[in-house]
Amino acid sequence: MRTILLLIACLCASASMTVMASGNKQTETFNYQRGVEAMQNRQPDEALEYFQKDLEADPKSGYSWSWVAIIHHQNEKYGEALNAANLSIRYLPQKDKGFLGSTYYTRSRIYLSLEDTAKALLDLTKAISLYEDNKNILVERAGIYIKQGQFDLAEADYRRLIAMNEGDVTGYMGLGRIEFRRGHFDETIAQCTYVLKLDEKHYPAYLIRAEAEMQKQMWNEATDDLISALKLSWNNRVATHIVEMEDPAFGLMLSKLKIQAAKDPSNAIWNYLSGCMYVNRNEYNKALEQFFEANRRQADAVNFFYIASCYYYLGNNADALMNINQTLCMDSTDVYYMDFKAGILYEMGNVKAAIAVLDNALAVDPESFYIYNSRGCFREQTGDLEGAEEDFTMSVVTNPNYSYAYFRRARVCRKLGKKDQAEADFRKVIELENSPENYECIHYAYLALGEPDKAMAAMDTIIARDTTNDGSYYDAACLYCLMNETEKSLAYLEKALELGFRRFGHMDRDDDLDQIRNTDAYRKLVEKYKAVSGQDPAAVPSAGQETVTTEVPFTKEGDMCKVRCSVNGLPLHFIFDTGAATVSISKVEATFMLKNGYLSEKDVIGSARFVDANGDVSVGTMLNLKHVNFGGLELDNVRASVVRNQVAPLLLGQSVLSRLGKIEIENSRRVLKITHSK
Repeated sequence: MRTILLLIACLCASASMTVMASGNKQTETFNYQRGVEAMQNRQPDEALEYFQKDLEADPKSGYSWSWVAIIHHQNEKYGEALNAANLSIRYLPQKDKGFLGSTYYTRSRIYLSLEDTAKALLDLTKAISLYEDNKNILVERAGIYIKQGQFDLAEADYRRLIAMNEGDVTGYMGLGRIEFRRGHFDETIAQCTYVLKLDEKHYPAYLIRAEAEMQKQMWNEATDDLISALKLSWNNRVATHIVEMEDPAFGLMLSKLKIQAAKDPSNAIWNYLSGCMYVNRNEYNKALEQFFEANRRQADAVNFFYIASCYYYLGNNADALMNINQTLCMDSTDVYYMDFKAGILYEMGNVKAAIAVLDNALAVDPESFYIYNSRGCFREQTGDLEGAEEDFTMSVVTNPNYSYAYFRRARVCRKLGKKDQAEADFRKVIELENSPENYECIHYAYLALGEPDKAMAAMDTIIARDTTNDGSYYDAACLYCLMNETEKSLAYLEKALELGFRRFGHMDRDDDLDQIRNTDAYRKLVEKYKAVSGQDPAAVPSAGQETVTTEVPFTKEGDMCKVRCSVNGLPLHFIFDTGAATVSISKVEATFMLKNGYLSEKDVIGSARFVDANGDVSVGTMLNLKHVNFGGLELDNVRASVVRNQVAPLLLGQSVLSRLGKIEIENSRRVLKITHSK
């Protein structure tokens, strides 16, 4: 859009010069002038009507055809745009080189949209010969040359730009990009440094220089440049470099983000990026601290989503659900958020509710292939095989290159006895995943087609591609279980759990694991890792550590169990409530804690709506409890809701209980028995 607007400005200038210099009758008509005015006012639909009326009166008005080409290209009507550009070039006066050159440029853009680079280059070259002082056309051609690896030709265009305007940074920046592509990182750094002397706020120079510095392992300089770039303008490439920063620069980057957060206390971006860095290393509890702080500074749907994600990956589905609900309160039409909520509900065993959420998502966007795929999986779980097949077919229709939909449809077809369709879909998976970098589910297809050796080889390739991906090890566990190699299956499953796989609900329902689910080894694995649910994967005890049981006494008040806890050092008694989603405290306790230093303003995250067992909704404030001690078990970053009812009881809900391990109630002795890893 920016390029089109630049072109429009260029053409407007050319048209004005044409009218003043030659008094061309084609540009003096009422409809043409009104069309140009509408374009200047960014009203292309209205402009198109005027230009079409002008062409009805004079079908050989090259100027109107040129504008029509621009508008059709903007609306992605490439055939009509190309025809209009051709007619414009045919009828424009040859002496109006500026307008003619601009029209060749328009046609080059159309050819690029049609992925015909050769014709686009010919038109750009023609445009440059006619319209020599237009730098945008030179930049466009140089960019194509760079993509084609023709660096000498690109360099010539950039040096021509510099000769046209020595103080303009565009040419120097282009030379820097070329040097980077050539692998000349010192020259890249020098070129970008010169650009920043000309314009200290040119953020791409900071980005390219940082990328060159990272290649030379100049971490201190690179981290500074990335932050400088981001302070000038948000850029996804800059943010990605920050988030994916690894040792030895990881700690350095975090420290500099912390400094920026202190210097810029109203800006949430620095804590958000710190949180994303921790997520990238599976350090979810540390990530939560950062997202909580980001939300305190500026509550945002994205922050709540990441909080939900962290809880989900920690195995804390209750808090994950609460936060994804808050995300959807702030952005109710994002189908990705809906899909994530459905996944949480599925993990909690509420498959019908998950399907209902996806029904709503498809009402918002009926072309979301991954939503059809998710709903198909859930329908398969409920035994609705025909519905699942229909959904996987819709996923294929909306994205014919999505191999997982073919694989899942094949499985359902096999269950339905449609062997030919199943085999065709399995072969389609192999066709789509035609190189190792594209492998996703090809191992299942090979196994289904009776080629186990190829299946195992493909699985090894997927794991080797990223040895830290817990999902790949889980897939390997499923594959070997289907092959009746139970020991290998259990070994891969343990590795997946060790790396952070916490989808226990899916494990309980996944028929791929039927061969091992009832074994003692499987049960012990699940019990062990459920006991450490809520801990970051790196903090999970090793196999050599023992499993212990802690007993926590409780007292009875009617039908309620009350237990003693410590919240940020303050002793409190809570009602033990397995049906409550979170820790819940009344406004009285919250106010006392805030006034007496047990809570700070930084612990206040925002507000949300809560529904009690009777269906009554109350508005509450959400808090982050930094430290909760329950029976000697320590938990950090526990989510809590503050109910504004002054006499509301203190409830100990799933945001704590789901992280403690296996819990048994022994009423005769009035103790809670909590089994966990020591």
